[in-house]
Amino acid sequence: MSPKELLYVEDALGHSQEMHTSCTDFASQITDPELKTFVQNLASQHQSCFTKFYELLNKNA
Repeated sequence: MSPKELLYVEDALGHSQEMHTSCTDFASQITDPELKTFVQNLASQHQSCFTKFYELLNKNA
């Protein structure tokens, strides 16, 4: 991969990780059970996206 492509991958992984952290933090502050569950699911989706992307990169390394 070119340096520019590697920077894009690094940014994508970083954004996914940041979204997971933010959603987890927000969910811990929410008192409404339905909204809390929704935000926790968002956090899980971002973690799953990060994990799948990272594993894909490791397979092709």
